[in-house]
Amino acid sequence: MNPNLKWKFAFIVLVVLGCIYGLVGLPTFPTSVVQLKDNFSHQIKLGLDLQGGTHLVLQVQTQEAIAQETDQMVDRITTWLRSKNIHYDEVRRVDDTHILVRNVDSARLAEFRDYVNAQFANFWDMTPTAGDPTAYTLSLRPGAQTQIRETTMTQSLETIERRINALGLTEPTIQPRGGQNSNEILVQLPGEGDPSRAKQVIQAGGQLELRSVEDPVVYSSETEALSRHGGVLPPATELVPGRPETRTATGAPPEGEGWYILSRSAVVTGRDLRSATENRNSSNPGQWVVDFTLSAEAARRFGPFTQQNIGRQMAIVLDHRVYSAPTINGRIDDSGMIEGNFSQESAHDLALVLKAGALPASIKYLEERTVGPSLGADSIRHGVQASVLSLLVVMIFMLFYYRLSGGNAVLALILNLIILLAALAFFGAVLTLPGIAGVILTIGMGVDSNVLVFERIREELRNGKSPASAVEAGFDKAFLTIIDTHVTTVVSAFFLFLFGTGPIRGFAITLTIGLIANVFTAIYVSKTIFQYHLAKMDRQGELSI
Repeated sequence: MNPNLKWKFAFIVLVVLGCIYGLVGLPTFPTSVVQLKDNFSHQIKLGLDLQGGTHLVLQVQTQEAIAQETDQMVDRITTWLRSKNIHYDEVRRVDDTHILVRNVDSARLAEFRDYVNAQFANFWDMTPTAGDPTAYTLSLRPGAQTQIRETTMTQSLETIERRINALGLTEPTIQPRGGQNSNEILVQLPGEGDPSRAKQVIQAGGQLELRSVEDPVVYSSETEALSRHGGVLPPATELVPGRPETRTATGAPPEGEGWYILSRSAVVTGRDLRSATENRNSSNPGQWVVDFTLSAEAARRFGPFTQQNIGRQMAIVLDHRVYSAPTINGRIDDSGMIEGNFSQESAHDLALVLKAGALPASIKYLEERTVGPSLGADSIRHGVQASVLSLLVVMIFMLFYYRLSGGNAVLALILNLIILLAALAFFGAVLTLPGIAGVILTIGMGVDSNVLVFERIREELRNGKSPASAVEAGFDKAFLTIIDTHVTTVVSAFFLFLFGTGPIRGFAITLTIGLIANVFTAIYVSKTIFQYHLAKMDRQGELSI
């Protein structure tokens, strides 16, 4: 045998062995068919439509982020005017994108205008208010609104992905849904039949704040708190609901929800967290708590704050609700603990939400669908039946029409499918029902390549060439045509992957891998088999094609 032919066969055998390893792993001896099938099922990851699971469509309320930016702008303006001792009558939000500023001291109006234009010109336009010569309106620019929406969507996607991945679910899909300006997110959880826990973790706000308690009394209602302070809360404070931990104003423990008067500004927020873990409560081992540590920068703020407020309460606020309000007994630099009658699971979920970060805006569920495992099994069975039937029909046609050379094509097709499945296993790609359609289309493309080559060989034989020359010319002349058809199809699959959703991407992936494998099998493997057959064939013999 030609030495080059030996190396070609050795390379093909190595590829086959590598593919078998990718599909069933390294089998232990003695092994069984059941073990091999089990290994194969673990290597090939199935999508939602084949495995069953949960399909969710979320809508991010991006308008909330725009309103939050407007509220922050009101705070910035108010703080700056006070710091400069500039008189004004009113600074308030008119709607989500407009702020009204009334009766700024005329002598210092130019200074105020320069401040807004210098600091916020890229985001805000400042114009006189129609019908009120003493007022100005700040309008959030359309470009700034678009930027806020895009940033909110990006942060929401990243946060939801971190939370879902922390739950340990298998191969979840989290991606935008719809066009570029859409505010919807698609979440698919294969193998997750009960999505309630995942939904709770996704929807949790996760915004942690540590604030000083300005009034040690916990009130039973907002009305009671306001009446105790003459109808007006102390400056820079707000009422926050939570679990009652101390006596009410009348000395009795409050029933139900308690109300705390807290500082409006937080000393530490969730952005300052370095880690959060669930642990047993050292003073009460039957309860679980969440321990957290702070960044170095936050510790520099937190240490002096706790030092100055020894003996006072500090509220631990999560999602605008007080979880606990412990008394500061000494200086605390970089660590703390959240108590709240947690179970181990709820403490774990809270810890991972804190670590994943807060959602920049709330979400709403637009669609929820559960695919049962039995339906997925039916899809697998029908998909496999369609694939096997199409392969059998193609094999029979090729053997009947091209005789022994058809066997060459059949071997190339089978190896093509083995390489395709092994590549899916190696890359951890998820096989979906459209992916099975891609496998079936790959079979058709593989047959098309073989037909092109075989018809070229037949044409060369009719022109009087020897079998060896006909095979060489047939492959050479069909090569560019095969490459051209495959490249154009791969480009189409690339755009399907770029703009498609999960199932469509699965189709694009399997089709692309199948086409690349087909170039190898239809050109390299098939030609090597022909060369081996010609080397063994009598010089006067005829090629069975």
